[in-house]
Amino acid sequence: MAATIIGGLLQGGVFALLALGFALVYRVTGVVNLCQGAFCVLGALSMYTLEQTLGWPAALAATGAVVLTTLFGALLGLATFVPALNRLPNSSMLMLTAGLLTLVEGLVLIFWGSQPFNLPAFSGEAPVQIFGLRVATQAFWIVGVVAVVVCLLWYLLTRTMIGKQLRACAENPMAARLMGINVTLMSTLSFSLAAMIGAIGGIVLAPITSLQFDSGTFFTISGFIAVAIGGMGSFVGAIVGGLILGVAEQFAAGYISSLFSNGIAVILLLVALMFRPNGLFGVGGSRRVDVRDEQQVHLGIVRIQNGPAVTLSTAIVLLLAVLPWTGWFDSILPSLIITGILFIGVLGLDVLMGFAGQVSLGQGAFMAIGGYAAAILAVQYDWPPLMGVLAGIVLSLACSMGLSLVTMRLRGIYLALATLAFAMLVDSLITGWMDLTGGPSGLVGIPALSVGGYDFATPFSMYYLVLALGVVLVLLLTGLMRSSFGRALKAIRADQLAAAALDINIGRYKMAAFAISAVFASISGSLFAFNFHYLAPDMVGIPRSLEMVTMLVVGGEGMLVGPLVGVALLTLLPEVFQPLALYKTLAEGILLVMTFQYCPAGLAGLTIKQLHDVFEWFAARKHISPRITQEDLR
Repeated sequence: MAATIIGGLLQGGVFALLALGFALVYRVTGVVNLCQGAFCVLGALSMYTLEQTLGWPAALAATGAVVLTTLFGALLGLATFVPALNRLPNSSMLMLTAGLLTLVEGLVLIFWGSQPFNLPAFSGEAPVQIFGLRVATQAFWIVGVVAVVVCLLWYLLTRTMIGKQLRACAENPMAARLMGINVTLMSTLSFSLAAMIGAIGGIVLAPITSLQFDSGTFFTISGFIAVAIGGMGSFVGAIVGGLILGVAEQFAAGYISSLFSNGIAVILLLVALMFRPNGLFGVGGSRRVDVRDEQQVHLGIVRIQNGPAVTLSTAIVLLLAVLPWTGWFDSILPSLIITGILFIGVLGLDVLMGFAGQVSLGQGAFMAIGGYAAAILAVQYDWPPLMGVLAGIVLSLACSMGLSLVTMRLRGIYLALATLAFAMLVDSLITGWMDLTGGPSGLVGIPALSVGGYDFATPFSMYYLVLALGVVLVLLLTGLMRSSFGRALKAIRADQLAAAALDINIGRYKMAAFAISAVFASISGSLFAFNFHYLAPDMVGIPRSLEMVTMLVVGGEGMLVGPLVGVALLTLLPEVFQPLALYKTLAEGILLVMTFQYCPAGLAGLTIKQLHDVFEWFAARKHISPRITQEDLR
C-alpha cells in the first residue's frame, strides 16, 4: 500500500503542476484553458530533440525546452487567446482553447510523428531504498520541481509588483484597466506562465512514462479534473486536487484494474460537482463581475427566410440524391456514408448547444452507449438489428435523464466538465468490460443493418438509408424548433433569468434538449456499428466528442444545416486530399480557432448571411421606383 501511495503522490504531483496552470489562467482571465496539456507534451518533446538529437546537456536542453515552450505559449496567447477575451463568452472561450489543444497536437504530429517518446531518467535508472521501499530517483526530481514551482509561484503572486497586477486583473479587470494596468499584457503573461508550468511538468514526467502527439488530451483532462476537485481558482486546491486524483488513480490501478483507473477519478469528480461544484477550496463568487461577463455576446447566429431556405435545402437534397449515380464519387462513397452518420450525431448536438446553449463535451459517450448496446444485442443475443437500435435509444435516454438530474444546477464550464466526466466514465467501462465489449480491441462480427427483411449491406443502400434518415430528422427538428418548444430553448440560450421570468421551466427544457441530443447520438453510434461491422472505443471516445464539437462550431450553430457543412468539411477533405492526411489534426485546430476569431456564426452562417443579403438586394431592386428626369417632365 505504501508503494501505491508513493506512486500516487508522484503522479499527483504532475497533475498538481497542470492544475496550477489551469488555476493561474482562470484566476486572471476567468477562462478554463484546455490547451494546458499540450504544453506538457511540447516541452517534453522539445527537450528530447535538444538532448537526444542535437546532443545538448540535459540541464541546458531542459532550460531550452522550457524557454521555447514559454515563448510559443506567449505568441499563441497573444495571437488567439487574448484578443478573443473581450469578444467571446466563456463557453466559446472554452471551445477556442480546445481548438488550440488540437492545433498544438497537430503541430507535434507533424514535427515528431505518432510514435511514443521517452526521456532518460535525470539521475539514472537505479532505484534507491527508503524504509524498505524501492523508489525511482526520478521521484525526487518530481517532488523537488513541484515544491520549487509552487514556492516561486507563491512568491511571484504575493511579493512582486507583477503578482499584484495579476491579482488585480483576477479581482476586477475593468478596475485594473482604469488603474493603468495593462490587462492584455497580464493575460498574455498568465497564459505564458501556464505554458511554462506545463512544459516543466512534461519534462519531469517524461522519464517515467511515454509521450506522443495526442497525450496532451489526457494531461488536459487530468489537470482539468484536479483543479475542479480542488477549486477552479485556488492554488492550494489545485495542489490538493492533483494529489487526490493521483492517489485515487493509483489505488484503482493497483487494486481493481488500470483500465478502470479513469472511472474512479470520474466518480470523485461527479461527487464533487454534485455536492461542492466550486471545489474543495473554491469560494463561489470570489471573482467580481466584470463588464465582459455581464454583456450578452451574440455569436452572429443568422436565419434565412423561408423561401430561400426551402430552395437551398431542396437543391442540396437533390444533389445528394443523384451523387451515387454520377459515378464520380464511387471512391469516396464510404466517406459520404460516414459524413451522413456523423451529421446525425452532430445534429443532436446542435439542439443542445446551438439552440439551448448548453456546452457538452460528451456526445461521443451517447454514441458509444447506442452503438455498443445495438451491437452487443445483435452479436451475442441474436436480436434483430432494428430492435438493438431501439434498445440503444432507450438506454441512451435513461442515461441522459440521469445525467440531466445530476447536472441540473450546473452551468458553463461546470456543465462541460460534467459531460466530459460522463464521457470518461463510459469510455472506462467499455474499455474495461472485456467480456462484453471486447475491451480496447473492440467488438467484431457485427451484422449489417436489416429492416423488414431487407439488408443494408452495400454502400449504395447504406448511403440512401442515411440520407433518408437525415432528411426526416432535419424536417422533424425544423418543425420542432419553430414551435413553442424551440422558442423556449432560444430564450434559455439568450438569458436564463429572463426565460425563468417568463415562466419557462428551465430544467424541463434542458432535460428535453439533452434527451434529443442523446437519441440522435445513439442512432449515429448504432449506424456506425452496423456500417463498419466493428466498433472500438477509439471510434466513439473523447476525441470523437471533441471532433463533433469542432464540426458543429466550424459549420455553424443553431441552423440545422451548419452541422452538415462542418461534418462534410472535416470528413471529406482529408479523404479527397490523401497526401495531406498528416495535416488533418492541425487543420481541425486552425479551423476551430479561426472560426471563433473571424466567423463566429460558422461557415454555413456566413454563407446564409451572404445569400440573405443577395435576396434582400434583389427584393429591394423590385421596389425601386423608376427615376423621373427633367426630360420626362417636358
